[in-house]
Amino acid sequence: MSDLQKLFGLSGRVAVVTGASAGLGVEFAEALASAGADVALLARRKERIESVAERLSADYGVRAFPVAVDITDRAAVREAFAGVAKELGTIDVLVNNAGVSPTGKAERQWPEDWDNTLELNLTALFHCCLLAAEHMRAGGRGGRIINVTSIFARLASSLFRVSAYVAAKGGAENLTRQLAVEWASDDITVNAIAPAWFPTEMIEESLTKGGIEESMSAANPMGRIGRTGELKTACLFLAAPGSSYVTGTTVMVDGGHSAW
Repeated sequence: MSDLQKLFGLSGRVAVVTGASAGLGVEFAEALASAGADVALLARRKERIESVAERLSADYGVRAFPVAVDITDRAAVREAFAGVAKELGTIDVLVNNAGVSPTGKAERQWPEDWDNTLELNLTALFHCCLLAAEHMRAGGRGGRIINVTSIFARLASSLFRVSAYVAAKGGAENLTRQLAVEWASDDITVNAIAPAWFPTEMIEESLTKGGIEESMSAANPMGRIGRTGELKTACLFLAAPGSSYVTGTTVMVDGGHSAW
């Protein structure tokens, strides 16, 4: 085994990625599979995750297990994690990526958008953390939990009105720190990745509106939004065996947006 594989290789490990039917979820799954991990893909869209699973297996020679599930269904998601462990083995890595981002004036987000956003982006994320940690403890070799938050966990958005989203993401970032402290003695690291704008389904409609991408780019020191593939290394770093002393931190992948 090479030194690089010792630091970053994930062969023999099992990863779970939520929201893995499109966008960043697929990117995270690709990153983990490229390092040798077997990957469980959790999302509601069955045909999408089956297609992704087939491609990952073909491209990287790993086991890819699609699980169609709504992670806000608490009984169903518990069953899904149990199914992953039965099919692939001990769960070692969780990437909590599933989320929604409704837009609109704050007063119009109450109560439906608020309830739905916090249920998926924060409550379901917490539940998945609990389930993953339960399996990681049972496996006896610790684990890695990676929560996908946002630069808007710390900042307000001047382009979009996203009260529910920023509240949920802010909660997820601070929850990441708390779980890191509580679970450190179990050798379970808990960290977050905070992206800026990336071209995904979530912002696809916004990008088609005149001037929006230009405004996003102008708000960034690098003068552009993120590109496909630029989140993979952050995921691999936090999932890596060599990152065993990194916990409770947030990796900002934002082109310097949060620096000014």
